[in-house]
Parts: sequence; structure tokens; C-alpha cells
Amino acid sequence: MQFNHVKLDREVPKLTQLNENGTRYYVTPSGNKYPSITTVLSAYNRKAIFEWRQRVGTEEANKISGKASTRGTKLHKNCEDYINNKDPIFKTPFETVLFNSIKPTLHRINNVYAQELRMFSDHLRIAGTVDCVGEFDGKLSVIDFKTANRQKDPSYIENYFMQCSAYAIMFEEIFEIPVGQIVVAIAVEDDEPQVFVEKRNTHVKRLLHFRDLYESN
Repeated sequence: MQFNHVKLDREVPKLTQLNENGTRYYVTPSGNKYPSITTVLSAYNRKAIFEWRQRVGTEEANKISGKASTRGTKLHKNCEDYINNKDPIFKTPFETVLFNSIKPTLHRINNVYAQELRMFSDHLRIAGTVDCVGEFDGKLSVIDFKTANRQKDPSYIENYFMQCSAYAIMFEEIFEIPVGQIVVAIAVEDDEPQVFVEKRNTHVKRLLHFRDLYESN
């Protein structure tokens, strides 16, 4: 399959990424310093993560987290290459299996507007890097690729939906193109992938709650 790419009529202002005390920020050309969306949403599951780390121990938790981060980074790169009409490069059989599990989901995407694009919103006072903006089943969407070692209950991943909603708002603010749909595609180890399709506006109220919570601290 060949993916069609849509040329946008304007460029995003260049953002400088910086890290301060373990927190990721993006600096806009006008000098505004906005936290990343993942930083803003870190309070969403902080308690659960703390309890999990206490339960399994620091060493094991770091090992699991490192593995998950590497797995996610590799899948993102393979998805990006494939959508850019390049052949992904697999270094292990596991990478091949994980990508092939989500490959049929990628075929539901076309007319790609952006990939790995740094964006920001003066309205939200948040910035971040979106995985993909394109048509999913014919409807313009923010599409986020995730990995997991087991199936996810949607009630436990609202932070994913809020993250995508933020990207949709950023994209509309910059390009004046509304994006009303968000898609979270999860490649699951040794299981079928999960695809969640949601309306952007369903999660905006909660997004603003966590933005306000972050700014109040």
C-alpha cells in the first residue's frame, strides 16, 4: 500500500525542546515555555505507578519501564517509516511480530497531514509531538501508536485520549483545520491489537482539569 501525504499550507513555528529537573518543555519563537502534554498528564496515574513500583521493587520496575520504552520507540519508528512508504527495519523477530500485528490498522490510514510533528497551543499552554494526523477510515483524526504487554481497559487509559485531544486542538489552532476524531492504536504483546476511536471533545473537560492541576502546583 502507498500512503498519500497532504502538503499543509503553512509551517509550524520551530520549537526548542529542553529538559529542566526531569521535566520536558518546549519553547516557542515568542519565548513562551510550555510543558509537554505527557508532563501535564503525569498526575493522571501517578498514584497507581507509585504503588506498582512499591509492589514490584525499584530494580524490577526500572527494568520493565525500560523495556516498555524501548518497545514503544521501535514500534513508533517502524510505523512512521511504513506510513512514509519506506520499508521498516526490524532488528529482532519480536519487532517484526509486533509491527505485523498492527499493520492492518495502519492500512485504515491515508491522506496523511503530519507525522512526528512538534506543536503547541497558546490556548492550552501545552506543547508536544504528535504521532500522526491523517484520515482514519476516511475521517481526519489524530492517531497515536502505543504498545502494551496486555489488553487495556479504556477506563484506565483516559490519559491517552486526553493526550490525543490536546494534539487535535494544537493542530486546529495552528492550521485552522478541525480534527474531531482521535484514535489510539495499541500493539499488544502476544495478543490482538486494540483500536479505540473517540470524539475529541469527549475528553477536553478532563484535559483542562489536569492542565489547571499542573499549573496550580
